[in-house]
Amino acid sequence: MSNTPMAASPLTRAVLEIDEYVSGLGWDQAARLFALVDTARLRAQEPSLAAQLGLEDEPETAGLTPIEQDEVPSGKPLDEFLATIAWPDAVVGCALTVERLMLPPSAEAQVPSDLDEARLAEWVARHPERQEVRMTVAVLRDGSRESALRLREKDSPTEVLTGPDLVPGLADALAATFAD
Repeated sequence: MSNTPMAASPLTRAVLEIDEYVSGLGWDQAARLFALVDTARLRAQEPSLAAQLGLEDEPETAGLTPIEQDEVPSGKPLDEFLATIAWPDAVVGCALTVERLMLPPSAEAQVPSDLDEARLAEWVARHPERQEVRMTVAVLRDGSRESALRLREKDSPTEVLTGPDLVPGLADALAATFAD
């Protein structure tokens, strides 16, 4: 993609490519799940699929191709859904994009301790310092992780924060989809 730095690792490039793709769809989107496959292996083993994805002219560098999966069910908690996933051997990693409301660390001391999950979500939604954020988190079978965070109020390709430990709980949940 145009805003993905070529010097970045293949995993970082895949996360940024997914972030750019989803950002083109606008906000208020459902969660999206992606399988990550080795691009060279995909071209060699599935040339017609690679052609369908426009990969036949890609350089022979080690890269990852994100392949969007079926819709993530909206009525089921995300952690329960992820616990049902098992990937075939051809999938070297996976990524998930999800939108959430977040509070800055300065607001953590204000959180009432007696709220259940539903009431806590309502409290956060009404908090004046809340931020809407899109998180794209990816993991590989080898344990590598990468994340991209985009705030709705700073929705620009140059305002995307990346790093391996930005959303550790979600990365752990995705990594568990590769557990034996």
